[in-house]
Amino acid sequence: MKNFSTVGARIAIATLFSAAAGAQAATCAFLPNAPDQHVVVRGDTLWDISGRFLEHPWCWGEVWGLNRDQIRDPHWIYPGQLVVFDRAAGRLRLGRPLGEDGLGRSGTTRLSPQLRTEGLGKDAVPSIPAGVIEPFLSQPLIIESDELSTAPRIIATEENHLYLGKDDKAYVRGELKGGTAFQVFRPGQPLTDPVTRAVLGYEAFYLGSMRLRDARAQDASDVHTFTVTEAKQEMGVGDQLLQAPPSPIRNYAPHPPARKVDARVMSIYGGGVTYAGQNSVVSVNRGALDGLDIGSVLQLYHLGQTVPDPSAKKNWIGQKPQVKLPDEQYGSLFIFRVFQHISYGLVMQVTEPVQVGDVANSPE
Repeated sequence: MKNFSTVGARIAIATLFSAAAGAQAATCAFLPNAPDQHVVVRGDTLWDISGRFLEHPWCWGEVWGLNRDQIRDPHWIYPGQLVVFDRAAGRLRLGRPLGEDGLGRSGTTRLSPQLRTEGLGKDAVPSIPAGVIEPFLSQPLIIESDELSTAPRIIATEENHLYLGKDDKAYVRGELKGGTAFQVFRPGQPLTDPVTRAVLGYEAFYLGSMRLRDARAQDASDVHTFTVTEAKQEMGVGDQLLQAPPSPIRNYAPHPPARKVDARVMSIYGGGVTYAGQNSVVSVNRGALDGLDIGSVLQLYHLGQTVPDPSAKKNWIGQKPQVKLPDEQYGSLFIFRVFQHISYGLVMQVTEPVQVGDVANSPE
């Protein structure tokens, strides 16, 4: 999959990350064989770096002492900086290793905050391998049922063109709700809840984008004139429009959901794919209304099978009692795009393939 740059230009400060040892939950324990230090290199992510020290890399925000506001906009670190494990304090720090004063002499020099403003953040280390998910951030992935029935629709083209290209004119009918920039889509396969079997939405094929030619005429008619600003695939009469989403968040910090979430893997992005591995994209049957937001981390489990107990006595109809085996955890899912009832996540740290129907729960 093509990679895209995901680090926006901003002034970035890499500061001292620390947390009281008592604030570290059991799930944020350090690895018994964690290294003393790690030099940040280009291509690292905060998830990767934390994975060298922590049993669960997703909780780096807690271990490095970031509050809720900082979690949403975390400090940057850069290639060439040093992450040091202060074993005595049970903390991670940025800077020079303890015991060296920068002149090659041993001592008890403490690490201090370090200011980094040059480059306006262009070289900053991202939280996750965001280049993998970039193509999914600005295109409509999910059209939920209520949106599908009310979305504006292309009803005619200039000079009856069969397909539209860049700068072509199109006529759209429907309520624009004040919007001027829209994305053109075509509904795809329905997404069915693995538990309830209800259709929660439809995967959408992104066709391109359009802009309203005269916003002042919105209220004068229910037919509007649009200009095609981008054509990714063939689009024409019958295709539908959705308001373009706001600029996507380019930096992500993992955190547990605000409340307990019990979800199931609903689909594997790509069509016709049975299994998903590391850095694959999957959908789950929970969304913003269920407590998920961007950066939420879920733990992946294979659903335990129900099997007969061979050592138990048969019941009155001559059958062995059925026993459900425990669900087996095998990886993590990082939520990066959230709709009302559906979310998309990036598969992280899996030891076995992901399958539709697998459990995705809040970290324990």
